[in-house]
Amino acid sequence: VQLQASGGGQVQPGGSLRLSCIASGTIFRINGMAWYRKTPGNQRELVAEITREGSINYADSVKGRFTISRENAKNTLYLQMNNLKPEDTALYYCTADISHSEFAGGTYWGQGTQVTVSS
Repeated sequence: VQLQASGGGQVQPGGSLRLSCIASGTIFRINGMAWYRKTPGNQRELVAEITREGSINYADSVKGRFTISRENAKNTLYLQMNNLKPEDTALYYCTADISHSEFAGGTYWGQGTQVTVSS
């Protein structure tokens, strides 16, 4: 199983970016999915998470600005980021709990996509 994240880049404060994460490989079912980020200070934090059924949780720092969503049929996770701030600068990772069969699975991480917010 591989998770391929894309969509990062450099934007000015107040700008927007949309991250995507596509899962491929032997997939029976994708359960929870999430976005994490690692800041320049090397702290990793949960940005947002979404269950297969669509229940969502956001970090307080991104509520009202970021929107997480997923397309189960396409094994794809998204993160729409609006009104970006310099403190959102980080390496963003997607993660997913993936079942390979009814009885086997694991947690997988993408390679990360860099988001830089600066003027």
